[in-house]
Amino acid sequence: MNELPNPVAHTTAPPSQHWKQKAKFQKRLFILLATFPAFGGYILFTLYPNLLSAYYSLLDWDGIKEPVYVGLNNFKEMLQDDYVWRALWHNMLLMVTVTPLVVFISIILAYLLANKGYRFNSVFKVLFFFPNVLSLVAVSLLWSFVYDGSFGLMNAGLRLIGVDIGNYYWLGEKKSALWATIPPSVWGAVGFYFVIFLNAMGTIPKSLYEAAILEGASHRVRLFKITIPLMTPIIRVAVLFLMLGVFKGFENILILTNGGPSGSTDVIGLYMFNIAFGTGVHNYGYASAIGMMLFVILVVVKLVIDKFTTNRDSEY
Repeated sequence: MNELPNPVAHTTAPPSQHWKQKAKFQKRLFILLATFPAFGGYILFTLYPNLLSAYYSLLDWDGIKEPVYVGLNNFKEMLQDDYVWRALWHNMLLMVTVTPLVVFISIILAYLLANKGYRFNSVFKVLFFFPNVLSLVAVSLLWSFVYDGSFGLMNAGLRLIGVDIGNYYWLGEKKSALWATIPPSVWGAVGFYFVIFLNAMGTIPKSLYEAAILEGASHRVRLFKITIPLMTPIIRVAVLFLMLGVFKGFENILILTNGGPSGSTDVIGLYMFNIAFGTGVHNYGYASAIGMMLFVILVVVKLVIDKFTTNRDSEY
């Protein structure tokens, strides 16, 4: 007599298969729980506000009254707004001056401390990084005292070397206000990138420098032929962060000049902030449209940097 097949024997997976499925589920659950805070924060504080801003850019809304849908009118008005183009021009000037200055000074300082063997290297590291310990508000207030016309260090230093310009207010004159905001930005950023470049230089094999020294290479040759080429990926990332940060940042200018005098230091981020939260009539819709334009500009800048810079790993 033939025995009937046991359906349980065919449907029940072996114990090893059950263990693999359970381990796979636990792994996926762990990954989900581990990444949820980061992804949740990104969705809540980055993605959702950006989508909301895109929606607001289509409205005429002051934050209190009932919003009115205006379509692309905010963008049309923005393209005809001379203040927007003036602010963008100031952003461009700051971007092409602050970025190379920060990178150049940071690389030079890092190279000197990494290769010169100064006695008080640790002290210099603390001094160079000190501005990053201070808040941006403290740094801006400090430099506002430096530029003060009556008792500022800038005018006092010029008088010491025989240049007496009187009680000149650097932040109160249109021809000097924008340029006066550059040193605080550079001074506040050099310490951070100095540490990054110093750590990157520590990964370069010493044998390369020893071979260059035996060949009679000077410090300038070693810097431009060995150090900088091998640090190109790090420099590229630093340039990207600096350009994007300078283009969208406005906090120091808000404290130093608030865009004055007569808009000579106005930047696009500050202009957008004043339209949304400044004194007078608030227009969240128009400010959001400017924010969308700034987002597109930053994406284009990122793509241009990726297009014209190499992204190869360093090879020793």
